[in-house]
Amino acid sequence: MTVYDELVARGLIAQVTDEEEIKELINNGKATFYIGFDPTADSLHVGHFMALCLMKRLQMAGNKPIALVGGGTGMIGDPSGRTDMRTMMTVETIQHNCDCFKKQMSKFIDFSDGKALMVNNADWLMNLNYVELLREVGAHFSVNNMLRAECYKQRMEKGLSFLEFNYMIMQSYDFYTLYQKYGCNMQFGGDDQWSNMLGGTELIRRKLGKDAYAMTITLLLNSEGKKMGKTQSGAVWLDPAKTSPYEFYQYWRNVGDADVLKCLRMLTFLPLEQIDEMDHWEGSQLNQAKEILAFELTKLVHSEEEATKAQEASRALFAGGGNSENMPKSELTEADLTDGGIDILTLLVKTGLVNTKSEARRAVEQGGVVVDGEKVSDIKTVLAGEQLSGDGIVVRRGKKNFRKVILN
Repeated sequence: MTVYDELVARGLIAQVTDEEEIKELINNGKATFYIGFDPTADSLHVGHFMALCLMKRLQMAGNKPIALVGGGTGMIGDPSGRTDMRTMMTVETIQHNCDCFKKQMSKFIDFSDGKALMVNNADWLMNLNYVELLREVGAHFSVNNMLRAECYKQRMEKGLSFLEFNYMIMQSYDFYTLYQKYGCNMQFGGDDQWSNMLGGTELIRRKLGKDAYAMTITLLLNSEGKKMGKTQSGAVWLDPAKTSPYEFYQYWRNVGDADVLKCLRMLTFLPLEQIDEMDHWEGSQLNQAKEILAFELTKLVHSEEEATKAQEASRALFAGGGNSENMPKSELTEADLTDGGIDILTLLVKTGLVNTKSEARRAVEQGGVVVDGEKVSDIKTVLAGEQLSGDGIVVRRGKKNFRKVILN
């Protein structure tokens, strides 16, 4: 199976500009390709994960990745898929986020010996002269076509700022610059970036008379059509300080039955033959498939050691076996106690199992709170400090949210 055929079989490819040329380039290791990452936070998240895995796959096949960090485009903000304008960030915040990205990307991409590049579009975008840019690039963009682009449609309803309207031109200019500086002949991105990517291929054709190519990656959606990588408390981050390895593992361990095989194909590096054998799995076998998915992805992002710890903790909670030492912990001090104890509502909030006391009250009243295997039904329940000492207690909200609570 060729590299391109495997990408198709894994369900990764959404749209391509010239399939035969793209096949030729990536199958023979001739692609110098880029994917852009705007530094909107100080960590990459699951939404970036598939792009990083694609870069790793293609690099393993001899192609050269360019990770473009959007220090310049981040000053504007991508309107794609949004109904409101992004919060403006300071130059210092953007630089800090860029630095965090490189550290995380290095786990997926080999930047040694020129095998891959990381560049920042601030290096060329921030020094552009506005009038020169209008003359050099503006003449090649049709406003009529831009307004028909999918990335602007949602924003048109509430009002699209001229600031954001420039984003397509800036992204196109990135591709144009990378083509000239590094011989970058291909751009990959999420399927919601299609219009922006076509802008780049067209600019290269008009300005340089050369062909460049674009391919979009299938968006990671669950069976209900919603983007994956979100929880009630927010995004699932790749930074262990923001989403612990255990929480990362649990996110994938809890994916829906209808989504597990799709995630295995799209995100893991397991052979397709092995995944295809799981097609007929059902019931408890699907839980085994979810464990495999969670372990493989946690190993990719955090290390095999962290994946093993997370798996042991998960089994301790759900199967009654394994090592509970790796369970996510919340540590309390004497200052958190009142008259030597802590009421259940305060405990739930302090451990992060709920956000508010009213949410905690509902959880208790609906029978969704368990302490050391015993259901708590009284919202006035108080746990003594002695109970929290030593090995502590295990508090559960719902079926999937656990904390080991220890008093220091």
